[in-house]
Amino acid sequence: MAKKRLSMRKIKDILRLRHEAGLSYRGIAQALNIGYGTVVDYLNRAEQAGLGWPVSDELDERDLARLLFPSQPTTGQRRFVEPDFPQAHQELKRKGVTKQLLWQEYRQQYPDNGYSYAQYCHRYLEWLGCQQRSMRQIHLAGEKLFVDYCGPTMPVVNPDTGEIRHAQIFVAVMGASSYTFACASWSQNQEDWLDAHVQAFEFLGGVPEIVVPDNLKSAVRKTHRYEPDINPAYQQLAQHYQITVVPARPYKPKDYVVPRIMCWRTLKERCLLIIVCAVRDIIAW
Repeated sequence: MAKKRLSMRKIKDILRLRHEAGLSYRGIAQALNIGYGTVVDYLNRAEQAGLGWPVSDELDERDLARLLFPSQPTTGQRRFVEPDFPQAHQELKRKGVTKQLLWQEYRQQYPDNGYSYAQYCHRYLEWLGCQQRSMRQIHLAGEKLFVDYCGPTMPVVNPDTGEIRHAQIFVAVMGASSYTFACASWSQNQEDWLDAHVQAFEFLGGVPEIVVPDNLKSAVRKTHRYEPDINPAYQQLAQHYQITVVPARPYKPKDYVVPRIMCWRTLKERCLLIIVCAVRDIIAW
């Protein structure tokens, strides 16, 4: 019985582990859970075909098979038509459009050489992952303090009257350590905003070099990508503590991912004790 050929991905792994990682034949066989003889066979074929590492992206599975097995016909292999993922991505933004619907249209167009639904989704996610490029942020200890109010509020019930008021939750997060401070206030006005900063600095036992707020009105009078107009009272607070205020860029949520994550953790992941104590403080007002 003819030996089943390895997938293109596994062939590339063999070449990569041999030429880039420098593993022995036996080491490659153990790493990929394939036979030692299979590794030797494919590397010999690759050497005869002049195939090294990295493998050209222009080579598909059919071309690779033709290089490694020149004496064997490849006409029996199916060749699939690649979906138009950029167009599909735009279509998915429309209301009511799903990947299932797009795949059905794709298979109607290519009934004999189209991918299955599982492969369609898998390849779409691979394509999508190549489109979303992000730069990793590196935070130095003590450099940045991210501050913001959580979106969700906490209801506070007056035990005497039953009146329910909603407390705003201020969260301050150190960029490097994610060391978190939280306090509650009745509003997000300027007085409460500045007082929350003072409490955060007292809790931390010091001040950071830079404070990074979101673009709420208590912090920024007029947003701008490069020259935001800082609220005068907030600027005076910064001068008093000798810190720099650098608001996050508007419409750039990845600039501000740390405090938003910690807001949810503070409310949702067993940090409620901090907030309950903070709510008690404002009740005492």
